[in-house]
Amino acid sequence: MSKILKWIGLGLLLITLGFALIFGLSKSARKSAQIKALGKISDVAVKRMTSNPEAKGSVAADFINIPIEARELSKGLWQATGVANAHIVQTDAGDVMFDTGLATQVPKQMKALKAAIPDLDLSHIIVSHSHADHQGGVKFWKDDKTEIITHVEFGEEQRYLTELQDYFWGRNRTLFPFMPEKVPTIGLIAYGGVEPTITVHNGQSYSFSQGGVDFEVMALPGAEGADNIVLWLPQSKTLLSGDFFGPLFPQFPNIFTMRGEKIRKPVEYINSLDAIIALGPEMIVPSHKDPVTDKTLIMDGLIKMRDATRYVHDATIKGMNAGKTVETLMQEITLPPELALPQEHGKVSWAVKSIWEYYATWFHFDKTTELYGVPVSSVYKDIVEAGDELRLTEKAGSYVDAGEPLKALHLLDIVLGAQPNNAPALSVRKLALESLLKTAKSTHNNSYEIYWLNYRLRETEASLPQ
Repeated sequence: MSKILKWIGLGLLLITLGFALIFGLSKSARKSAQIKALGKISDVAVKRMTSNPEAKGSVAADFINIPIEARELSKGLWQATGVANAHIVQTDAGDVMFDTGLATQVPKQMKALKAAIPDLDLSHIIVSHSHADHQGGVKFWKDDKTEIITHVEFGEEQRYLTELQDYFWGRNRTLFPFMPEKVPTIGLIAYGGVEPTITVHNGQSYSFSQGGVDFEVMALPGAEGADNIVLWLPQSKTLLSGDFFGPLFPQFPNIFTMRGEKIRKPVEYINSLDAIIALGPEMIVPSHKDPVTDKTLIMDGLIKMRDATRYVHDATIKGMNAGKTVETLMQEITLPPELALPQEHGKVSWAVKSIWEYYATWFHFDKTTELYGVPVSSVYKDIVEAGDELRLTEKAGSYVDAGEPLKALHLLDIVLGAQPNNAPALSVRKLALESLLKTAKSTHNNSYEIYWLNYRLRETEASLPQ
């Protein structure tokens, strides 16, 4: 009953929000009403995640539990913490915002920043890229005089993410089952609709000075997409990096994201890292988690990330020219010890495949059937009928016992493709997935790999006879 009441309460909030949109409130009053309602919706969302056992221990749960507060990182540079951080650079002639956080956390971040800066007056909002956790608050913060600065590709990235929103939402809910079932589409909470007034092109920067503070907005693509920009504050040698490095620094970059999006360009990212190395930053302020202030760690990390990306790129090119398959290279290419980096977000083997397909697309020149719309799964039933599903399942079990769970899953895909409810095959698949999950956690601890394996385990366990 309490769960029902909770969702009834959420429904009433959404109805209130709808009335605020429909009826004759002024523009500012409508915005205030939506911010107030959104604060309540945010509380419900946090409770939903923190009370869901499937979210326990996940990176997403760690992020949602970050307390929202305003803190001064250096003189005049403020950060509102949260799932994604929002930043304010104070000047005597107006304040500049870099990234705006998630829409659902805007009310609390706005309250914290306005309490810390009572005379807050935004002249510019700079958006590092088009992802919802960075542009989500723009429509709440801006007014008619606010300049909105983005990369020139921001509009295109926002367009395709909007048009494919249902598709990507479904994929994300597979990985993060505690997300809401439906895409938020009401009022200012809906994704998209951000219209820049100033855009920055690759190879260029947009510089301005205000209240004695110099700002340089640099277009540095290849990190979180084609529309990535950073903010450089030359007087303090501070880099507001958005998602340029991902949630960890240093780490192997997320050239490929398995949740789905366009492939990121590896050479662009190498060039962008070169540009940041040339700046010599003394503080990095990411839009996720805490600043990095150790100058030695910063420079060593930047160089290692650049050299590791270049190493994987060049090794993939060399292997392609040598006639090796993409699967062979995914197994063979590893970082040498001097370039070892965490792979909790990006992963070397996925980068290999991404680089391969970025240059040579999806046709690997080895299977004619790849050119046509008839998948191999269409003959799984024939294989099982011509053979013996019990023997295939037993062979899969022997692969699990021999520490080769991926070979087991290939065989089980055939059996379960023909007989989805085959209990012995489901049981062996459960063992194979558990083996992969154990390895994933004990090696790179890559969050997306773990999310996916957990999803497949839940799906398998739900299919087993009770």
